[in-house]
Amino acid sequence: MLIPRPEHPKPQFYRGKWMNLNGEWDFAFDFSQSGLDRKFYEHGEYTHKIIVPFCPESKLSGVHYVDFIPSVWYKRQVNITPEQLEGRVLLHFGAVDFETVVFVNGADAGKHVGGYTSFSFDITEHLKTGENTIVVYAKDDLRSGKQPSGKQSGHYYSNGCMYTRTTGIWQTVWLEFVPKIYIKSFKVYPHTNESSVTLMIKLSEAVPKASVSVVVSFRGNKVGEVTALVDGNFVGLTINLAEKHLWDLGAPNLYDLKLTLNIDNMMDIVNSYFGLRSITIQDKVMYLNGRPVFQRLVLDQGFYPDGIYTAPSDEALIQDIKLSMELGFNGARLHEKTFEERFLYHADKMGYLVWGEFANWGFDISTMTNIQNFLPEWLSQVERDFNHPSIIGWCPFNETWDYQGKRQDNNLLALVYHVTKQLDPTRPVIDTSGNFHVVTDVYDVHDYEQDVEIFKERYLHLKKGEIFNHFNDRQQHKGEPYFVSEYGGARWASADSIDSWGYGSAPKTEDEFAVRYEGLTGTLLKSESVCAFCYTQLYDVEQEKNGLYTYDRKRKFSDMVYRRIKACNEQKAAIEKL
Repeated sequence: MLIPRPEHPKPQFYRGKWMNLNGEWDFAFDFSQSGLDRKFYEHGEYTHKIIVPFCPESKLSGVHYVDFIPSVWYKRQVNITPEQLEGRVLLHFGAVDFETVVFVNGADAGKHVGGYTSFSFDITEHLKTGENTIVVYAKDDLRSGKQPSGKQSGHYYSNGCMYTRTTGIWQTVWLEFVPKIYIKSFKVYPHTNESSVTLMIKLSEAVPKASVSVVVSFRGNKVGEVTALVDGNFVGLTINLAEKHLWDLGAPNLYDLKLTLNIDNMMDIVNSYFGLRSITIQDKVMYLNGRPVFQRLVLDQGFYPDGIYTAPSDEALIQDIKLSMELGFNGARLHEKTFEERFLYHADKMGYLVWGEFANWGFDISTMTNIQNFLPEWLSQVERDFNHPSIIGWCPFNETWDYQGKRQDNNLLALVYHVTKQLDPTRPVIDTSGNFHVVTDVYDVHDYEQDVEIFKERYLHLKKGEIFNHFNDRQQHKGEPYFVSEYGGARWASADSIDSWGYGSAPKTEDEFAVRYEGLTGTLLKSESVCAFCYTQLYDVEQEKNGLYTYDRKRKFSDMVYRRIKACNEQKAAIEKL
């Protein structure tokens, strides 16, 4: 059987010795959540088969069970050679929703809380030469208010802008074989003015004497090299680059990185890459590499008809970026979901701007007591994706509406903002997209007004620095750059589409749709106060039919409409003329 999603899941942190564990696993539902008591990790009744990394709700998993699933179990055997046990063996998970416990040969190998970010366990001590059994238990309760769940529906049926749920494993699972002491992580800080790059490298444990060598190359030519001694488990170094190639829109230049850790006779080699680019805010505008860039973004939900949260193939990730760029968009909001790293890899390679967001919906933002179920995973996402040049900003929350009649705790949002800035001072942070802002670097609003004339009254005649605000009683603009981060959303569905959903009144003809798109988008491009827009949305998702393409990424309109959308998006924006 061919392994699904066989590509390496972490192109920015690649080692040659790894084993993809995707494919068929034994599977069991645990509706009573009694599997731990019954010791499923030793002798559970696995009555089904499932194809990992696809969730049991998806068609590609082979299970396709769409009702609520409180907990699930997975099991498979893995053969380990004596050579693979000479160092350390790491078991990696791209993502598992939501609480995970892993057992290896019956022993508890680790626990993780959070449904969206990657994690790993060192399972060396539990392994043996030959056949080994890996068991994964996942518990999921998106209706608890204690876990972020994004756009997963809290009702049996999908409805409005809420869709089919995801439970358990939904990204690649793999083994990695590393030396006894190895490179655990590193951060890249590019310096565009100085044509240099600083690396902060962390090892798996402290060492009395070791060295780290870093080689930087561009298109096969070495452009920088440095070796530094390590004392402890951390080292920082700066490399001057012989050639300066900025990462930019239309010019996604990437430098290759090779990191080598030398300890006595042990060696650990990690291959990676980085982009030399800067993001700054000046005069209420975001600058890319020192010039004002209008962000022409589209909302990307990261859902797939056959895989739900999981793209069926690596090519599907590339296709979504291509579809967007072909219409004149230069980036996307990665909406209410942590996207897999390979999407960011392709965005890096294609010069595509993205905002790193989180799946905060479903999480009770009215009390600080729940912060332990949000902050660690969000910070894990920022750490994981820090080195991607395509990410130009962070947004931990989206539309923090009152939760069951209780207002958001402003201290909670402020805390997340400030900790994010501490972890990454190089990028702007939006505290909560749309509403209700507490402290933010960019002030954004959501506006699904369909009447072009009303839209023009709100945005077209604003003087620079003026804004339109839906919630003056809950949030105040303090001079930050102004971003209309959701608009449009006009429903366009076939006549036989039942219970389709979108924002406002639906256009009746293709020409009416195109005129509306041109009127709304053209207004934002012409406004001197607006520095970015994000159109809702790139493709339909289930019953939500306001995409520019169908859910299976087919064309919805005639070529004429797509030409008009592209021509409108490619107009020069007011801020680019200043």
